[in-house]
Amino acid sequence: MTAQPEYPRVLIWGAGAIGGSIGAYLARAGTDVTFVDQAADHVEAIRERGLSVTGPFGDFTVQAPAFTPGEVRGTWPLVLLCTKAQDTRAAAGALAPHLDPDGVVVSVQNGLNTLTLDEVLGPERVLGSFVNFGADYLEPGVVLYGGRGAVVVGEPSGGLSARSAQVHALLRAFEPEAVHTPNIMGYLWSKLGYGALLFATALTNDSIADALARPEDRDTYTELGREVMRVALAHGVTPEAFNGFDPSAFLPQASRAQAQASLDELVAFNRRSAKTHSGIWRDLAVRRRRTEVDSQLGWVVHFGALHGVPTPLTTRLVALIHDIEEGRRPLDRANLAELGQARTPAGEGA
Repeated sequence: MTAQPEYPRVLIWGAGAIGGSIGAYLARAGTDVTFVDQAADHVEAIRERGLSVTGPFGDFTVQAPAFTPGEVRGTWPLVLLCTKAQDTRAAAGALAPHLDPDGVVVSVQNGLNTLTLDEVLGPERVLGSFVNFGADYLEPGVVLYGGRGAVVVGEPSGGLSARSAQVHALLRAFEPEAVHTPNIMGYLWSKLGYGALLFATALTNDSIADALARPEDRDTYTELGREVMRVALAHGVTPEAFNGFDPSAFLPQASRAQAQASLDELVAFNRRSAKTHSGIWRDLAVRRRRTEVDSQLGWVVHFGALHGVPTPLTTRLVALIHDIEEGRRPLDRANLAELGQARTPAGEGA
């Protein structure tokens, strides 16, 4: 039996692409939603004109209270944390006074941010979530919801609980096929594998689908995915499949043909989305700001070193992204070719 949502009041902390899209759908479904965002112009636009969602699933606008972090008052039983991963620790400290004594925070972000939230808030107040839908922040007060994708929620320590079931029921107002899982960390590690591929595509100006389709770079993508999955296995995680990313295709015993098939599925999935480029690419090429690379792929390098699993490709990819962030190199296919030079022959890194 599917649980019924029991969170009539929800605080969305971070009202950009992810938080704006989910929050708008929840508000339209009747949930009492309050938005918090550090961008004052975005907050002001929501107050004056509402939050608008545009895209292939229809355009609509919702009216909801919006505040900057310094303005918000009160406490909530549920907070959906939707900030960039690198802002997690600061956001957790800022939102803590606004959480009911028995309230819960759900990390709706990329990366292993539940580990950071556990340190700041305590594991008893933290749930994990994995999302893979296509969305972009377009301008103050407007977000693009461009493509459906996986929405998953669960307990970071594993298993199912009443509270994770209630959050799952709530999120079905946004994604009717949302999943309630006993293995949320398996999804988050798989997203790190897929995320590594997205960071590699963002070294160029190609769309996600076009970049992943290029045969000359397929071996680099394959080894990158294998590198992350080797670390996940060493860390005791069982990766989960989603939206064309098949982690079993990147495991040590998998064939090149299996990896090619998974990459083909990812190309097909991304061609169906109105969001052509990753948020990483938008950070580098459009918004010209730092990406989440340290807060995502940094975990892979960290746990790889902890378990003695080499991560030469991931380490080089992090450095290349930093070069672009700091203006030392342009977006170019040559970056991807350079990344490929860090690839070791099959099997040597296992």
